[in-house]
Amino acid sequence: MTADSSTGPIVLRNGGTMIAVDARKGQLPQILYAGPNLPNAKAQELKALAECQHAPGGPLQPIAPSWLNCIGTGHPSPPGLLAHSAGKHWALDPRVTDVQTDGKGHCRITAVDAPSGVTLHHLINLIGRSSVVQFATILSNEGGAPVSLEWLSAVCLPIDPRLTRVTSFTGKWAHEFQTEQHDLVRGSFVRENRAGRPSHDTYPGFYLGTPTTSEAHGLACAVHLAASGNHRMRIDRLADNTLSLQAGDLLLPGEITLQAGEQHICAPIFAAWSDAGYGDVTRTLHRFVRDDLVKGAKSRPVHFNTWEAVYFDHSPEKLFSLAEQAAEIGAERFVLDDGWFGARRNDRAGLGDWYVAKDVYPDGLKPLADHVRALGMEFGLWFEPEMVNPDSDLYREHPDWVLQVEGVESIVSRHQLPLDLTRPEVSDYLFERITTLVQELVIAYIKWDMNRDIQHPGGADGRPMMHAQTQAISKLINRIRGACPELAIETCSSGGARADYSMVERTGRVWTSDNNDARARHSIMRGAAYFLPLAVLGNHVGPKKCHITGRRFDMHFRAGTAVFGHMGMELDLAKESEADREVLKRAIALHTQHRDLIHGGEYHRLETPEHLAGIAVVSNHATEALVQLAVLDQHPTTHPPRLHFAGLDPGKHYQVSLLWPEFLAKGIGSFGGSALMGYGLQLPQTYPDTCLIYHLKAEN
Repeated sequence: MTADSSTGPIVLRNGGTMIAVDARKGQLPQILYAGPNLPNAKAQELKALAECQHAPGGPLQPIAPSWLNCIGTGHPSPPGLLAHSAGKHWALDPRVTDVQTDGKGHCRITAVDAPSGVTLHHLINLIGRSSVVQFATILSNEGGAPVSLEWLSAVCLPIDPRLTRVTSFTGKWAHEFQTEQHDLVRGSFVRENRAGRPSHDTYPGFYLGTPTTSEAHGLACAVHLAASGNHRMRIDRLADNTLSLQAGDLLLPGEITLQAGEQHICAPIFAAWSDAGYGDVTRTLHRFVRDDLVKGAKSRPVHFNTWEAVYFDHSPEKLFSLAEQAAEIGAERFVLDDGWFGARRNDRAGLGDWYVAKDVYPDGLKPLADHVRALGMEFGLWFEPEMVNPDSDLYREHPDWVLQVEGVESIVSRHQLPLDLTRPEVSDYLFERITTLVQELVIAYIKWDMNRDIQHPGGADGRPMMHAQTQAISKLINRIRGACPELAIETCSSGGARADYSMVERTGRVWTSDNNDARARHSIMRGAAYFLPLAVLGNHVGPKKCHITGRRFDMHFRAGTAVFGHMGMELDLAKESEADREVLKRAIALHTQHRDLIHGGEYHRLETPEHLAGIAVVSNHATEALVQLAVLDQHPTTHPPRLHFAGLDPGKHYQVSLLWPEFLAKGIGSFGGSALMGYGLQLPQTYPDTCLIYHLKAEN
């Protein structure tokens, strides 16, 4: 329906979330409240409660915040929109002209800056049953002069001033999704990324809490920017102690100029709130990703990926044998990684030549693909479509197809350069090659890799093109999915460097990290799971010696670690002992037995000492739970601590069993949910690098 904005503010509610907006015609659009639901609260009450007196030394009439706090409004916070027309119309002051709501949690507010013709469409979408809220802004140039856009946030989101502790997510290659906590001070907390992908070190998401917020208690909020390229996120704490969050695409100089009638759609912000701690916010985001973002995803087969088994040393005989060994221990999908095409015998040549290497596969890949399917597995293939080696037929024929800046030497990284996907001929070539191979080989799955940052994203006209490049990648994936609707795609970017919601929506699986070190994997998976459910997070068993860290782990630890996630393996099974292959087979059986619970259960981070890492997945109505507890170092005390479970029904009794490692497996007994959570279970004495898996089943 269409709302009459003259009647007063609007309240939108969904599940445990409430958004209150004052968007009367002729006024600045203002978000009065965004947070956990306030039962029976009216927007008019909130507006009256927020009335401020004159501040000495300030304007006679206090300036209220608005959707973007544009310069023309006079608000003292950093503006959420910076734009101009040849140096004019820079003090924008957009006023509401129209408001539309549909009674289903959607609201569209139109605001216009009359002198410039800049028109803003602000969107609020309370999504499904998840209680997640999407904020977005579309900027349209309805004036006569070109508009140069320098910065546009989806919204200047007001944050409860009690939320002064922020958790950000950083890391590096092979050490992604590491958490850092900061106490906000007066001023700005800013994270910027210019890598041409979300990057290993600047994941586009924040958690916010009070100084006392914990996993299960207290006010908490999470914000994610669905941006697959350059981005900026910032939180500003002003002199009056108010907090405001901005997030959007980080634009390079001159990157966006809108001619009359053109528009720019900013990357959307997704937000969730809870009065019940960080863990409840995580579960809200997980429900959104599972039910709304990647809805319709097929079951998630156990992977065998060839990379750490053969690297570039391909031979049909070796791969036929690997496929047979993988099927024997329970693999359901066989993925042929890098090295199958062109002159790709190492990482210095062949990238971009997406034709099967006849010198390695004289009969093509069809015999291998058919063999894999005959063994009962799906066949998958690795691509890195966005890159090209200078030593390739494609580059020799089309050196102009790469992103580059005239007069600036291109930076080669991993012996490759980025292709310019904004050129139709480049996207058409990639579309034809990928879809042809998918159809000829009946490929069920693609591992879509992207292995470098982009420092010089210059297009054919010399202008920066990173935003357009990011959009072109999304369009290409959408086009391939449209032509091959049954195809599953994984996003990989030297591991987890491109795992934002925009890319996850188009793919459905994330290669969380190139690091298969089982000890390191626990912090990587734990950090990624703040925003992404275990169902989409690839988690693989690697070789006994990790090729990245050099550390060695036994099979029980490696396999037990990989059970929680979208399980897979990449190791040379012929080099594993028969006993270790049997252990791996049983771990895969454990995963598939409990796969629905692992991928669909409610996720809980367990609060443990630093030398432990614990998580739990709990079924609907808390009738069943599976718990993973990793011992990462020696216990500092004479006896191990007690493990406090989470997510159980305090009124139910549970049969508790230790399932893994098998040499410790046993039934433990029947205990009440309240005792298991409030008092805890004594852990057994074990060596470091032990992964314990407990199963809990409610009694009738």
